[in-house]
Amino acid sequence: MGISELFVLAVGLSMDAFAVAICKGLALGRASLKSSVIVGLWFGFFQALMPLIGYFLGIQLSDLIQSFDHWVAFVLLAAIGISMIVESRSKKDEDESPSLSVRAMFPLALATSIDALASGVALAAVDGNIYWAVSFIGVTTFLLSAAGVKLGAIAGDKYKTKAELLGGIILVAIGLKILAEHLVEGI
Repeated sequence: MGISELFVLAVGLSMDAFAVAICKGLALGRASLKSSVIVGLWFGFFQALMPLIGYFLGIQLSDLIQSFDHWVAFVLLAAIGISMIVESRSKKDEDESPSLSVRAMFPLALATSIDALASGVALAAVDGNIYWAVSFIGVTTFLLSAAGVKLGAIAGDKYKTKAELLGGIILVAIGLKILAEHLVEGI
């Protein structure tokens, strides 16, 4: 996986966290540098940890799934992406707390990183340095989430659904690319 593909994957995965960070900024009202860093660290850490766990699970299962790993990667990324697209279109009203406590942040960080777990399984199907990839994903998520808190405090709810929609489209596109590359290799 090249740097451009990794960047696109990192941005796509971070869109859930970015959208929640916008909500957190909206709930905080005024976002300090400290609150932006706290939210960024929570989301960035979990977005790095979960694909690492998924990668090692994928490696353990690689002998079993080697002949259809590209389909697994495609299905996982497409499912995550479609879920994000559907979520971006729902009219649910999210009640976001301004708290940055462990009790408030842990479930948010975990929930926004579940898709990254599945992407780690997909990363096991492609060549590359997993530590570089998860670091890149974590830093990208940190930066976007920290910026999301500030953006939420300034712009409010306007960009949340657009961020989720974009993230979903990106993940589906990456899944299609992986599938197409493996299908073309087989010809």
